[in-house]
Amino acid sequence: MIRAEQLTKSFGALQVLKGIDLCIGKGEIVAIAGPSGAGKTTLLQILGTLDSADSGRLLLNETDVNRMNDRERSAFRNRHIGFVFQFHQLLPEFTAMENVMIPALIGKEKYCVAERKAKEILDFLKLTPRLDHKPSELSGGEKQRVAVARALINNPSVILADEPSGSLDTRSKEELHSLFFELRDKMGQTFIIVTHDEHLALHTDRVIHIQDGYVIPQGETNRSDILDFD
Repeated sequence: MIRAEQLTKSFGALQVLKGIDLCIGKGEIVAIAGPSGAGKTTLLQILGTLDSADSGRLLLNETDVNRMNDRERSAFRNRHIGFVFQFHQLLPEFTAMENVMIPALIGKEKYCVAERKAKEILDFLKLTPRLDHKPSELSGGEKQRVAVARALINNPSVILADEPSGSLDTRSKEELHSLFFELRDKMGQTFIIVTHDEHLALHTDRVIHIQDGYVIPQGETNRSDILDFD
């Protein structure tokens, strides 16, 4: 479903990605792990079309993202890619339901349809009592579930998560991790997760280990003895 071929990325004289190859299938939950500065977040941003590689090829559902202009890429991203960030990135002036509706409305969905979809997803995530609450009235775990609902609203091909449980307490973290696997099992959802959380990484289908801008072959494993979560 996602195929990256020889992706490179530099910032000035610093080369962050040095030829990344990876392939991720539909319904997989894949962790990207590695030491700080290895290029994990840069890779996630390129996979999410938030940034472009200097060279290489990126295909999502056999669509060559590199051939799109900025407007086409933005529309493609809205329709096919969902995002969950460490600090949820909810808009404080909007309610939970309104936050979830935003990607659908950006995608030109009718308001009544976006509202119905948002209610259905929030109900699935056990957030119906919180529909009209603003982020300041939600717990950390509830905010992240709202963020997951927002990522799901357009039925994306893949959800990209950057340290999604990094700001949560232990209970909320476990609930969020369980939710990812429930969404995969019930909806066939694909996840790519950058994480320093060893427990989460070791329960994913695969761990892709990045170091010094390269994918380390033995990093695609669940063996904790070769993972670096520093």
